[in-house]
Amino acid sequence: MKVERMLLSVAIVVCWLYDSGVCREDPSIRMKLGGIHDCRGSHNTAEIQALARFAVQQHNSQKNALLEFARVVKAREQVVAGKIYDLTLEAMDAGQKKLYEAKVWVKPWMSFKQLQEFKYVHDVSSFTPSDPGLKQGWQAVPIHGTDVQDAAHHVVMTLQQKSNSLSSYKLLEILFAKAKVIEDYVKFELLLKVKRGIKEEKFRVEVNKNIEGKFYLSQMEQDSS
Repeated sequence: MKVERMLLSVAIVVCWLYDSGVCREDPSIRMKLGGIHDCRGSHNTAEIQALARFAVQQHNSQKNALLEFARVVKAREQVVAGKIYDLTLEAMDAGQKKLYEAKVWVKPWMSFKQLQEFKYVHDVSSFTPSDPGLKQGWQAVPIHGTDVQDAAHHVVMTLQQKSNSLSSYKLLEILFAKAKVIEDYVKFELLLKVKRGIKEEKFRVEVNKNIEGKFYLSQMEQDSS
């Protein structure tokens, strides 16, 4: 009985601290409440898109910048007093597409939304058959590049279409990417880590992008490394 009363007292104190706002406003406490994981569902939901646009707008206001939001590449969330969203997004800067990472803290019950961090990662590369560097043979390319990301998502979509499983495939990580130009198309070789249900797998794939910008999966094999 003493142990039960002690546990009940602790629970009451914790609830009081949370409801009173003490835990909500202390960063050292809130950062320990939950682990970071991929957002449920797609990162292209209206909510995630709105948060990404908010991040760009706040950055522009704070830094007197003129970035134009393009798209969300990746979204992760951490449950704290509310949620902190880790966003990887693309935005246009003076006509050049660039990759940025942003953190947005949201507390819906208080209509609270705050940009905590916004930083440049690197320029985003888009490849065409006219790229001179790729005509010299295989070249390592950034895994966050627009075409690399689109090629990887095309592979995952193709896997899902060919699968009879009720569990959907999910792209976890692009481990490596390289590209080269062959005649009138760009060929990508990617090493992908995907997840289906609780099972994680690696696939080494070749994906072609034609002159019209369409992707085709040409080769795929499971990687055991």
